[in-house]
Amino acid sequence: MATITSITLHSSTSSLHPNFHSSLLTFSPKHTHDHSSFRVAVRSVSSTRQRLLSHTVPRALSIRSAATKPAKSPAEEDWKIKREYLLQKKVRSVDVKEALRLQKENNFVILDVRPEAEFKEAHPPGAINVQIYRLIKEWTAWDIARRAAFAFFGIFSGTEENPEFIQSVESKIDRNAKIIVACSAGGTMKPTQNLPEGQQSRSLIAAYLLVLNGYTNVFHLEGGLYEWSKEELPITSEE
Repeated sequence: MATITSITLHSSTSSLHPNFHSSLLTFSPKHTHDHSSFRVAVRSVSSTRQRLLSHTVPRALSIRSAATKPAKSPAEEDWKIKREYLLQKKVRSVDVKEALRLQKENNFVILDVRPEAEFKEAHPPGAINVQIYRLIKEWTAWDIARRAAFAFFGIFSGTEENPEFIQSVESKIDRNAKIIVACSAGGTMKPTQNLPEGQQSRSLIAAYLLVLNGYTNVFHLEGGLYEWSKEELPITSEE
């Protein structure tokens, strides 16, 4: 059986302040990966309104295992490399109001890459959901090691990259479509004093995978669905 050689606990918080009238929108944190570690996060649960106004992600885990890890996927590429490629391919970020206008007036598709459960709770009308990360499904030595590490901290819903992400997108969205990729927090490619290379997010990882696989009209939702809800833009629910 695989053994865990190193487990590191990191603090990670994210304050989100969405403002919906009747629909629930909860967010999961960004997932970042490198060749020897992955990160997952736990959503805190409070009352509906309080979850929307102050959503905090208490912890993130880095787990190292003696089990054989699969070869690094494109999604696990260093953020610096991904960011450079996105800029090279002229992937542009749009704010939430522009995204809504482009969706209504220019037939842009909003691709929501959050988990399916979150999408069903609340999402922009007309958005299409393909989750870029999913619950761990397999039972290889590597997966068992990860499950054990999560369980050690009382986490029984660890996630992994969705290997069918591109295939699912291709089945739902034409390759020539104009796509705005969205997640909870959004991330950014813009440099700041504290983040000279911007900040990675699920939507930026998804945008990177899309342009790698031939999609040429890819945009990124700056501020994510947090900003969408903050601006009180239209929301629908499937529940």
